[in-house]
Amino acid sequence: MLNPLHKNIVTLIPGDGIGPEITASMKQVVNALDVDILWEEHNAGLKVFEETGALVPQSIYDSFEKNKVALKGPITTPIGTGFRSINVELRKRYDLYACVRPIQSIGNVPSHYQNVDIVLFRENTEDLYMGLEEKIGDDEARSIKVITRPASKRIAIAAFEYALKHNRKKVTVVTKANIMKLSDGLFLDTVRDVSKHYPTIEFTEILIDNMCMQMVLNPNQFDVVVTENLYGDILSDLGAALVGGLGFVPGANIGVDKALFEATHGSAPDIAGMGIANPTAMLMSTAMMLDYLNYNKQAASLRYAIDQLYRDEANFTKDIKGPLNTHEYTAKLIQIIQASRGKVNAKTE
Repeated sequence: MLNPLHKNIVTLIPGDGIGPEITASMKQVVNALDVDILWEEHNAGLKVFEETGALVPQSIYDSFEKNKVALKGPITTPIGTGFRSINVELRKRYDLYACVRPIQSIGNVPSHYQNVDIVLFRENTEDLYMGLEEKIGDDEARSIKVITRPASKRIAIAAFEYALKHNRKKVTVVTKANIMKLSDGLFLDTVRDVSKHYPTIEFTEILIDNMCMQMVLNPNQFDVVVTENLYGDILSDLGAALVGGLGFVPGANIGVDKALFEATHGSAPDIAGMGIANPTAMLMSTAMMLDYLNYNKQAASLRYAIDQLYRDEANFTKDIKGPLNTHEYTAKLIQIIQASRGKVNAKTE
């Protein structure tokens, strides 16, 4: 963790599409929070690729290695370039093994559910997403699933430590160990072993297909969830649908000494430049970053202000059929932050 008594320098990657617009909103809001952060801005994405031939310029790697904390807007991945995505590249290069996704209800954002509060821990470096594929012949191809005990253990510890620190009552592990008895079986056995060191936390197991059904039937039965890479990707999007969509869900990729925070939605080039992009996911990701940097009071103030803003339908953004554009949303949010200054208790996530 960085020391909030000294100025923190954060690598800022605005991205493309709506990325620059929601990044500009975020910077205004952070200024209103009186956080001592310097932004070291470097861009990546489709425009950079078209200009330089590099989706991720070396300057981003250099900056992230120096600052160890980055905040990223949405980035378009070109199709057919052989480069899977900037997210995958950064996760692999810097061993950002824990993908953390809070799935939480916000204000009165339209949803079929209320009071959803799930924190998903997704192992970020293994499984089918390692991209180990081979062509056997014209009619057969294979993907190799890799699960190791060390990687499974550290994501399990991260989930249980989070539950312990934040007074969470239950951790649920999600696998398909009844079918993939060796790979998923190893992940399950490892998480079981870790759970024994946390006797005060309830531990439950569920299969991925049943998990999807149960999250739709009653998401409130889940608390902290830990799972493998592919299942975590699926559950992240499913979970987002329970609380209004990807525009309301933050994301973090955390390693031993580095962390990348990001808006997890797409770059939405169809509305880029129109001034109607919803910056909520970027701001919620910023709140996670502020907690990581030990700015817990400011993170709590930001989450509180977002929740309060969405209590009134007059404050809804255009993507959920409200009247506000990006500029109006940002201005109203800053008003709430200023009005509630000193009234919000810190609650880290």
